[in-house]
Amino acid sequence: MSDDRMRGDKLLCQVFKSPRKEEMYLYVDKRDGLSRVPEPLLERFGKPLPAMTLILTGDKRLGRAQAADVMAAIRDKGFYLQMPPAREEYLLDLYRTPTEARY
Repeated sequence: MSDDRMRGDKLLCQVFKSPRKEEMYLYVDKRDGLSRVPEPLLERFGKPLPAMTLILTGDKRLGRAQAADVMAAIRDKGFYLQMPPAREEYLLDLYRTPTEARY
C-alpha cells in the first residue's frame, strides 16, 4: 500500500482472536480490515473474533513480538499472525500425570 498511513511511524491496528486455536491472533491495519489476509489463512484461522484495537508505534511493547516487526509485516503482507507459544512437552506430561497431596 502506498498511502501516507503506511509510511508513518504509527499504525491503527485491529487484532482478531482465533476461535479454533487458543492464543492465536491476527493483526491487520484497521482501515483495510481482513481484505489483505489470504483466504486459506482465514479458513484455518476460523471466523476472526475482534479482540482489540490499538495504535502501534515502533517502540510499543507487545507481549510476544516487536511492534516494529508487526508493523512491517502488516505493511508488506497485509497481516501479522501471532502463533501460540510453544508448549514444553514435559510440562504437558506433568499436567497429565495425577498427583497426590502429601503432608
